[in-house]
Amino acid sequence: MQTKISAVVGNLINQPDCDAIINSAHPSMLAGSGVCGVIHRAAGKELEAFGKQYAPLKLAQAVITPAFNLSNRFIIHVNAPRYHAEKEPLLMLRRALNNAFALAEDYHLEKIGLPAIGTGIYGFPMNVAIKIYADAAKSFLESTVLEEIRFIFNTHESANLMQSCFDLALKASRYATL
Repeated sequence: MQTKISAVVGNLINQPDCDAIINSAHPSMLAGSGVCGVIHRAAGKELEAFGKQYAPLKLAQAVITPAFNLSNRFIIHVNAPRYHAEKEPLLMLRRALNNAFALAEDYHLEKIGLPAIGTGIYGFPMNVAIKIYADAAKSFLESTVLEEIRFIFNTHESANLMQSCFDLALKASRYATL
């Protein structure tokens, strides 16, 4: 079985068929702004109280919590890098995604959904981040656990760019094995 990598336009907290969603968490595990704040508000106050035990998250670290009031079973929280503040932001974003995907496998999750991690207040240009997303997802294509990694974007332009980058990454890896 090959893991399905999809890029859709939608609302991250409205993915009831996903076992987990991924949150770009603040190292403190407290509710932040942007998508993190939306996730915390939808999950309820229990999420912040439960998450404090994991603080402070190290850069690129991923942890899992119950999803509380969300329709998903879990939330995977990852401390993503800041584009203009970290020494190696591209490498650290890739590590953050790899850690989140590996944690999903460890918990035997079949479907996960994630937003455009790092592109909000953390400053990653969308086109740069999408290339990293495609590369990281490609590493999990042969997962025996993950059936789908769903990237959820706000615009059709970003979703189409993600799909194109992923298709190119797949072609490149096929040619490399010939």
